[in-house]
Amino acid sequence: MNAPRELSDSISPRAANPAAPDDLGFDLPEPTALSRARLTAIGFAALAVLGAAFLFGYLPRRHAQAELVEATKAEDQTALHVEVFVPKVMNSDHAIVLTGSIRPLEETVIYPRADGYIKSWLVDIGDKVKEGQTLAVIETPELDQELDQARAQLAQAQAAVLQADANHAFSKANLERFQQLVPAGVASQQDLDKNQAQSAVDAAGVSVAKANVAVQEANMRRLTQLKSFANVTSPFAGTITSRTIERGALVSSGNATPLFKVAITDPARVLIQVPQDVAAGIKTDTPAQVNVREFPGHAFEGTVAHAAGALDQTTRTMLVEVRVPNPKNELLSGMYSEVSLTLPSSHKVFEIPATALMNDAKGLRVAIVDRENKLHLQPIAIERDAGATVQISSGLSGGEKIVKIASAELVEGRIVEAREAKPPAEMKK
Repeated sequence: MNAPRELSDSISPRAANPAAPDDLGFDLPEPTALSRARLTAIGFAALAVLGAAFLFGYLPRRHAQAELVEATKAEDQTALHVEVFVPKVMNSDHAIVLTGSIRPLEETVIYPRADGYIKSWLVDIGDKVKEGQTLAVIETPELDQELDQARAQLAQAQAAVLQADANHAFSKANLERFQQLVPAGVASQQDLDKNQAQSAVDAAGVSVAKANVAVQEANMRRLTQLKSFANVTSPFAGTITSRTIERGALVSSGNATPLFKVAITDPARVLIQVPQDVAAGIKTDTPAQVNVREFPGHAFEGTVAHAAGALDQTTRTMLVEVRVPNPKNELLSGMYSEVSLTLPSSHKVFEIPATALMNDAKGLRVAIVDRENKLHLQPIAIERDAGATVQISSGLSGGEKIVKIASAELVEGRIVEAREAKPPAEMKK
């Protein structure tokens, strides 16, 4: 009875039930129970590992961070060695080149003042003429007839004056006679009054006749002056640049029929448009050089003669006249030219090395060392970039000590130790 029981006890429940799904086909060992001493040892080992990580990881990193903070503080308190220079004051004159148009000093179109036919023309284009010289002759038959009629009317008016004087003398003599006869009773008072009125009328007739003579004389002067315009003369000495008439051409007084164009080409005028930024520097007698492509390498010397004194509202430029001697008539009216001017600027310009510029989100700045050896970052404006150097138009007043080489170490308020930068010549030595 005991043997079968032992056999049944040795068989596991999984073996007794072969259909169980978790049957591994062998018996698992019983779980081992950890003792308290072993658990304590494992805990101490974990603490040791964490302590080692803390000692070899966090503490060195914290120490390095503290050293970095201390180094930064020490660097902020330590003076930075920099080289400084004083900005160079540049010549503020602006050399500009502007395109211009050559014009004669004076130019006018001559029109006829009398009606008639061109009898002859005496000059042609390119001829030099003097003031008052006859350029053409106009034949005026109608004007001649009007002038003859005016002479006859003047003679008639003068004769009327003589007649009026005779009538007035006769009526005056009658008046004197009746003034003697009336007191004697020979003539009536009515006859005396009649003669007095007639004498007054005859005296007025003399005044009317003399006035008529004055009118006819004025008409004669008008027609005579018009007749003088039959000889077309030059208003000034110059050069004939245009002739638009031929013999026999019918002309009428007014501006409908141009005859000649006369121009003074010595000196010549060059008209330029000066931009707003340098217009204030335009002064009379400022030297100018005029160049035209027809004479390469040859500059015509001139001076500023006139300036408009106001800017054009559309182009914001000012009209300026430059006069150039032109005795050989080399500068022709209508030529395009280039005018070189040197004009003073309205503000000072300073030159600094390009290495001193700091360009960041706050714009262009330079580092200036003040009297307390502290840095101040000053905003500036560049007027001209010359590559190795730049010209500053605003932001500097002169005399500042500017750091020669800009870097990220230059911050506002930092203490520096400055020394003068050597000039280029000394640096080469």
